[in-house]
Amino acid sequence: MREIKEKKWHFSVRRPPREEAQVLPSVSGCNRAFYERMINDFCLAKFKIDMGGLDRGLWCSWPDTMEIYEGLTNCTYQVALKIDCFWPNQIVDRFFMQVHRVYFHDCALTGRLLHDPPTSILCPFIAVPVLITLLMTALVVWRSKRTEGVL
Repeated sequence: MREIKEKKWHFSVRRPPREEAQVLPSVSGCNRAFYERMINDFCLAKFKIDMGGLDRGLWCSWPDTMEIYEGLTNCTYQVALKIDCFWPNQIVDRFFMQVHRVYFHDCALTGRLLHDPPTSILCPFIAVPVLITLLMTALVVWRSKRTEGVL
């Protein structure tokens, strides 16, 4: 008699790789002094070169400085990621305050502040609601004094 051996099949199911959970940098993982030195040596140095190539009269022109400023912001972010620091942080806040003190301290006087629109645009936006309010008030008073008529 022949023995029939029973074969056991083992299937292994391959699961798709799971996405790793994003691990936030730990508070203790950030060497603050090193981060500050890195953003000064790399980010600020590039920013100084770029701003030096721009006419000083254009420093307050947002369209002219926007790309340079965004590069500086992105640089501080990328350095923070590389050395496991949170971003934004107090170092970045102080860094940008210093940049603004040096490069943009006169800008509030030259065009970065919001200004009122010209009178030709502003007056209609004021006059029309005032006139409509007066007209509606007059209509209500006139209607309430009128005793006859259909409701």
